[in-house]
Amino acid sequence: MKPKPTKYHGIYEAWIENKKYIFTKSLDGKSYFGEMMINGFREFSPKRSKLAAAIFKKISLVPLKEKNTVLYLGAAHGYTASYVSDIIGQEGAVFCIEFAPRVARDLYLLCLQRKNMIPIFADANHPENYKHRVLQADVIYQDIAQKNQVEILFKNLELLKPKGYVMLAVKARSIDVTKKPREIFSEVEKQIKEKLKVIDSRLLEPFEKDHCFFICQAK
Repeated sequence: MKPKPTKYHGIYEAWIENKKYIFTKSLDGKSYFGEMMINGFREFSPKRSKLAAAIFKKISLVPLKEKNTVLYLGAAHGYTASYVSDIIGQEGAVFCIEFAPRVARDLYLLCLQRKNMIPIFADANHPENYKHRVLQADVIYQDIAQKNQVEILFKNLELLKPKGYVMLAVKARSIDVTKKPREIFSEVEKQIKEKLKVIDSRLLEPFEKDHCFFICQAK
């Protein structure tokens, strides 16, 4: 069995025992997180990645292409970043920003094996501390569960190319536990529209509770 291409660049799918799975083509044929492998393709789980969850929820666009430069804010252990790495290929680059020491160590060890992933131990609240170490990005991917998620994104927009894209995972409970998640997502969308065009968004239930994934583009 070989997974078949989907409408999303670099994303493949296969049905196994009447269940849908999605995959990326591994750059080196290896599994890094214990994921299922089929003929060099790595399973991309919607239960472990907001991007995979958004794909399962049929988001209209995943703006990742071969040779892209990606600024990944909040890379954590590097799970989703490693799949972004597969999608953009050897000639692309994923600059992985992470500030938590415990997970940054895991990220660093992963990046040693992935030549197109560059780990940067830094706080995404302060892009002035790493802007000289990254290239202008075709895409900014942000997954940071903090109250000022949108503010952090706006601070990093100077590192995005004109007409570049933003992929933003928003966790409602990190912003305000007293409001309904849909109300928060509506407020976040209004904020985003101050500087970006919102192309699409998807609630990520049942894969991620109280999360919304936005695809945006620089105006």
